[in-house]
Amino acid sequence: MTNTAHHKTTSESYLSQLRQKLSRLAGAWTIEDYHAFITFYSSFLPSLMKVERCTVFIMELGSNEICSIFGTGLEHQKIKPPLKGSIVGSVINTGKSCLINDLQEHAGYHSFIEEKTGFIGYNLLCAPIKSTTGNSVTGAVQLLNKVDNQLFTEGDSVRLEEVAHFLSLSIESIVLNQEILRIATSLGKEVERLEKESVDGVTFVSESPAMREVLELVHVVSKTPVNVLIQGENGTGKELIARMIHQNGDRRQQPFLPVNCATIPESLMESQFFGHEKGAFTGAESARKGVFEEASGGTLFLDEIGEMPLEIQPKILRAIQEEEGQRIGSNVFFKYDLRLISASNRDLSEEMNQGRFREDLFFRLFSVEITLPPLRDRKEDILPLSLHFLKLTNERFGKNIPGFSPEVLSLFETYGWPGNVRQLQKEIERLVALTAEGQLIRSEQLSRDLHSLYSTQEKTLSEADEGYLALPEQTQRLELILINKAMRRTRGNKTKAAKLLAISRQGLDKKIKRHNLVFK
Repeated sequence: MTNTAHHKTTSESYLSQLRQKLSRLAGAWTIEDYHAFITFYSSFLPSLMKVERCTVFIMELGSNEICSIFGTGLEHQKIKPPLKGSIVGSVINTGKSCLINDLQEHAGYHSFIEEKTGFIGYNLLCAPIKSTTGNSVTGAVQLLNKVDNQLFTEGDSVRLEEVAHFLSLSIESIVLNQEILRIATSLGKEVERLEKESVDGVTFVSESPAMREVLELVHVVSKTPVNVLIQGENGTGKELIARMIHQNGDRRQQPFLPVNCATIPESLMESQFFGHEKGAFTGAESARKGVFEEASGGTLFLDEIGEMPLEIQPKILRAIQEEEGQRIGSNVFFKYDLRLISASNRDLSEEMNQGRFREDLFFRLFSVEITLPPLRDRKEDILPLSLHFLKLTNERFGKNIPGFSPEVLSLFETYGWPGNVRQLQKEIERLVALTAEGQLIRSEQLSRDLHSLYSTQEKTLSEADEGYLALPEQTQRLELILINKAMRRTRGNKTKAAKLLAISRQGLDKKIKRHNLVFK
């Protein structure tokens, strides 16, 4: 088993175990159990504390709103006291209990609730539900009206705070459980996306909107038996996309047969495509199937189809149109049952207009056209691709190169990459080979073209900044550049941008506010 296959098998086994454990966790503690537990607390507290009513409030996850979970006499009615202007809000904000024995002398949100529910409160005790894993307050438990016209005491407050502590354990358990399930769902979707976008253990890295659109189209056409034409420059991953279409389609169990039309000698092309019988020509010592026969039931991928000579194109047209053909030296017709995916780095429309490609073949080749953008038009993918190739190359070479220096990453995003993704991969393989173990990849190891660009940029920056070396201004300029780049790369996601910048989300917010930056 190869390293890639072993890694894939290990990952699938781990994910399977994770899903099973999460499934058991979800089955053991549900949201219904949570509500039942809170209801139980709320039902026995009035008799324990000798009060008329009890209400439990929590802070809703992901917002600054308070909501009642259960309240005596409220049935299914929800109360949402404001953080400012309510006793519950004050308790949650300060984290301190509140004891009021002359409630009628106090104005506030509780007066509005009295009018709404018809229940009059005379005295009140409210304790915060504090997080057991941090300093935050997750909610509050409130008691109303001590029975027999009694007053609340400090002893009642201490007892209620004890109850609130144990209540916090149950609340945090369900919040944690919900968060785990949310992460598991997100993880499941991400794994599903990666499975769709990987071929034989190789993942198609795609953070840019341009490539996301391409992969969405790939996913759609994979499920329909249409012929596809993939156009794009050399090195953009046309064969990988073709394999992805095949593996996500109905013919995935059948062969995927790639043929590069540019590498077949013209004299052997007919035999290569349609096969020959023994003795059909000099050197034909045995019968041989052509690729149209060999791909039967599966997918035939004709790469660089724009290089196909005009002389063979009518026979290819007939094979596609009639779904049959003959071997050289035979009168027998062989039926072809295959999906055809073609690819070209040339603009076939232009080739057709110039008379180098048959119009009828052009319109028979495909029902759907997919155009792969060059790497220079999907700059958002350069960093994740670089990290991806670095990881793979470290594994292949048995090295531990931790990453790239900032100037190298900046140069990667500036360079035009005429060889596209293939060139980036080869560049990183070269850099890993030349970099000492445990060291960052630096500009000194760059290949000639990239090093030349780096030298030009350094000269330009040097001339622009000559005589202007003020550190605060230069630091601020660099900070602005990096913040803008991170926000652009994450499409405005501040949490992800902060992670890229190695600062907290709050720190990023402060910097954005200080620099008066606006992102849409």
